[in-house]
Amino acid sequence: MAPSADTANASNHIQTGSVATKRSRRIADEDTEMMTYGDTSEEEDYDSKRYIPAAKRRQMELQRIAGLGKSNGDGASASTQKRQTGEGSDPEDNEDVGVRQSKTALLHAARELREREAKEKKSEAEKQAEEERKILEAHAARRKLASDMELAKGISYTEPIKTSWTAPRFVRERTEEENARLREENHVDADGLHVPPLITNFRDMKIPAPLIAYLESKGIKKPTPIQMQGLPTAFAGRDMIGIAFTGSGKTLAFSLPIVMFSLEEQKKLPYIRGEGPLGMIVCPSRELARQTFDGLKAMAEVLAQSGYPEIGVLLCIGGISMAEQGHTLNKGFHIVVATPGRLQDMLEKKKFTLECCKYLCLDEADRMIDMGFEEDVRNIMSFFKQQRQTLLFSATMPKKIQDFAEQSLIQPVVVNVGRAGAANLDIIQEVEYVKQEAKMVYLLECLQKTAPPVVVFSDNKNEVDDIQEYLLLKGVEAVAIHGSKTQDEREYAIKSFKSGKKDVMVASGVASKGLDFNEIQHVINYTMPNLEDYVHQIGRTGRSGKTGIATTFVNMNTNEQTLLDLKYLLMEAKQRIPPFLAAIEDPRAMGAGGKLTGCAVCGGLGHSVKDCPKLEENQKRQTAGFSRGDGGGGY
Repeated sequence: MAPSADTANASNHIQTGSVATKRSRRIADEDTEMMTYGDTSEEEDYDSKRYIPAAKRRQMELQRIAGLGKSNGDGASASTQKRQTGEGSDPEDNEDVGVRQSKTALLHAARELREREAKEKKSEAEKQAEEERKILEAHAARRKLASDMELAKGISYTEPIKTSWTAPRFVRERTEEENARLREENHVDADGLHVPPLITNFRDMKIPAPLIAYLESKGIKKPTPIQMQGLPTAFAGRDMIGIAFTGSGKTLAFSLPIVMFSLEEQKKLPYIRGEGPLGMIVCPSRELARQTFDGLKAMAEVLAQSGYPEIGVLLCIGGISMAEQGHTLNKGFHIVVATPGRLQDMLEKKKFTLECCKYLCLDEADRMIDMGFEEDVRNIMSFFKQQRQTLLFSATMPKKIQDFAEQSLIQPVVVNVGRAGAANLDIIQEVEYVKQEAKMVYLLECLQKTAPPVVVFSDNKNEVDDIQEYLLLKGVEAVAIHGSKTQDEREYAIKSFKSGKKDVMVASGVASKGLDFNEIQHVINYTMPNLEDYVHQIGRTGRSGKTGIATTFVNMNTNEQTLLDLKYLLMEAKQRIPPFLAAIEDPRAMGAGGKLTGCAVCGGLGHSVKDCPKLEENQKRQTAGFSRGDGGGGY
């Protein structure tokens, strides 16, 4: 049966609709395809991402290794980059270009590496300087050296103390050029505001004739360089930091001014019971305080015998009964020589006050205001009631201490004779490598180098006693002195050695600071101490322009850092350097221009601040003090 017309139309409609639907779908798909892949440039980029020629890959790898990718992207032109990477050329040419460019790239890489290493070195030096600065700031004093009342009330003095002393007219009329020439001739470096002129003889300093005669009888006919500049500075009432090598006459530079001030004050109005002191000298050890006291007492007696007013001098140290000083306390006194421990005790018990005190000297000042001892000095300062003239003296004054002192003093004058921490050039320094077990025997040989008296130093109290016992068994007249000895034993050792009854004194560090022994020709360091103590210990010889010998024993137990410090010290003093010291190399880079740069904490030339053994020692001492709850060490 034939289909009807309606059926045929329906069938045609279905076919047409199907074709239309398929067509529309195909057109839509074609449009989508054209939209996605119709851009030929994007298709090329896609292909280029999928395939990279071997030469180009090698070049890119070289760039990655040498770090040139960034520099090429920043500074190179597009055409240069195409030439380097081989774009826009045949694949065969790309390979040749890659070979050529690889050689060039290696040279560029080497140059870039060198430049980068130079930058890294510079940045490393800057990092080290920054690190050292932070270490110094961490260990710096938090507040200046002043009394509690001054700090609490914000009292700040801007002008130095005025005194009646003036230099002679011809000295005042000198030009700055003449003063500079005189300082240069005497190897004196004076820094500060309105530095007083240098004076080359005692008479022009207006010192009384009896005192000049007394000094001449002691063999002191003219002032030493530190005295030429230091005495006028102190007489003028100026705060001062005095730095000079051992045996250069620093004690007289601060003793004479306090005697002259006391003499003037006693002439104006005599002191009565309960008055005084006018001035104070603080020392780090009993022996040094006793020596300073004896010198002041001798000058006071010379003046009194010549008709001048009597000056009272009080010794205030541990280990002695203050009843012995009762007569001085009862009639008033002008000068106190003390160690910090006993001085604090006397001030706290109000045995005397510092209401009239206008002169303060810290001998061996780096020890006085060093870590662990700073609070003792601060406690003493709290008893002052008025402005004072402050003087600090030492042979070793690291920059850290100088900076702190300059902040605490009023318009200070810094007088420097030689480098702070440098050894006395009049001392012949010999360093011997001696095994630990052979030291005692070799010590006897060393004692035969020179005639007595001889000083032997050891940093161990038990070792001091052992050495003395050994020498006594061998028939050598020897005495021993260290911190554990009683005061009577210490004084007996000093007196018998100074008088010549004993030939050898075996000592710990207590005898290394400032003690002046006559005619010491030889110092033996049985154990090598740190550099600061070494400079002080060898300084017991070669004093007042005389020549001395210092022999130091070292071995494998000695710290290599200390040996490096010693090597640089010998180089600076132009001494013979033994081969085992010369073989030690400095891991640090030298300072600018090859100049040695010392540690700002201890002045050692063989290490930097971050490696300073003194900082480590101070931290241990401070920790031990806190654990005991006693606030630090004493004297």
